[in-house]
Amino acid sequence: MNETSSGSAGAPDREGFSGRGGGEQSPLQTRAPFLKNWSWEFVVRANRAACERGCAQHGFNSEAGKACSIRWEEKRSEDQNLTELLDLLREFHRAAPFLFFNGNTFADIARTICSALFADLPAIRRREVVSAAAHYVAGVLDRNSTISIVESLCQSATLQPGDRVQTLRGSTCGVITRFLDDGRVAWRPDSAKLDLFALPESLRRIS
Repeated sequence: MNETSSGSAGAPDREGFSGRGGGEQSPLQTRAPFLKNWSWEFVVRANRAACERGCAQHGFNSEAGKACSIRWEEKRSEDQNLTELLDLLREFHRAAPFLFFNGNTFADIARTICSALFADLPAIRRREVVSAAAHYVAGVLDRNSTISIVESLCQSATLQPGDRVQTLRGSTCGVITRFLDDGRVAWRPDSAKLDLFALPESLRRIS
């Protein structure tokens, strides 16, 4: 992921994510001390490694570096839900405590935590959830899109014939037509005359 400027588009970080109203708890509301084992020294080493890979100078922003280190240590022991964690990491990215690769550094932390948190998901869905979280932290993806991607990929409901679906990347939409004996689904993209075949985890249901 390329470095993203601290002024990336998106809603103000302090607003937080919106959760689902009632019913099943959103996976974004899972609470834990996610940063407990992530000391500021570890974050510094992660940024140094990113700078080495990118052939850039590792160093600190004289205005934000110290303040960010203090705030990070204050937040480490707190229980947070995943939405609060992603908002916090995005805020640190925008505060830019390092000279270079702030986006990569904090997005990689989100990627590592989410990869462990969603370990039970099928690999292709976990990869997309992790990517969405990292892109939100880096300022590439907006809040509403992130919520939609994570929640739809984690939904417990099974697909049924007649359900409208789209590919995980959102590039193609269509309708489930039938299930095959080998576990795949047949689905017909909009404006197409023939069915395509896919694993259920490669599609997500849409309204």
